[in-house]
Amino acid sequence: MAESPRIVAELGRAETPDETAARKAESSRVYRSSQTVRNLVAALIVVLAVVVLIVLIVPRGDVREPAAVDVASVADDAASSYDRTVIVPVVPASWRANSARVSGDTTPTWTIVYATGEDAGFIRIAQGFDADTAWDARLLDGAAADGTVTIDGIEWTRYRIADPSAAGNISYAIGTDAGTDRILVYGATDAKTAAVAASGLTDQIEQMREEAR
Repeated sequence: MAESPRIVAELGRAETPDETAARKAESSRVYRSSQTVRNLVAALIVVLAVVVLIVLIVPRGDVREPAAVDVASVADDAASSYDRTVIVPVVPASWRANSARVSGDTTPTWTIVYATGEDAGFIRIAQGFDADTAWDARLLDGAAADGTVTIDGIEWTRYRIADPSAAGNISYAIGTDAGTDRILVYGATDAKTAAVAASGLTDQIEQMREEAR
């Protein structure tokens, strides 16, 4: 049975075939638009659910710093390898040893790097085996001596760092003899902190000087 033409109330007559087609096309457009919005909302919900799931299932333990270097243990190994006294500084418990090793061929150098707790501060304590003052200059990019300081009865040569940014951020340095070796205390630090490190070497420096006599 043929469908009766739809009466359009506001026109007071049946709609024409063109009007029918236009009405159906508009209905289809509205439907498709609503489906697109629904699909978009559904996709967003799925994405959010996946993100929440990942956050919940991924382990989130505390990021721990690597263990501090055992300076004494590494120093024992170095002393055995080079058959000589290797210094082990006595430093504040708050200082953290990040590195301790021997490097270099011509003048083997035992170097310990400490984070001192200052803002971006660090201090290096180096022992040059059978080194002279030229070794100091090499490590300090040619820095010149600038007087002396006495710490615990030991005289140290103070070096002038003209441009810390051009010297690996080294801002202060002092050096002294220890028997046949040289000891250098230097870093992104100040005179007070360097003196603390130097004081922690006093007994060992005196012993090395005595053994060299």
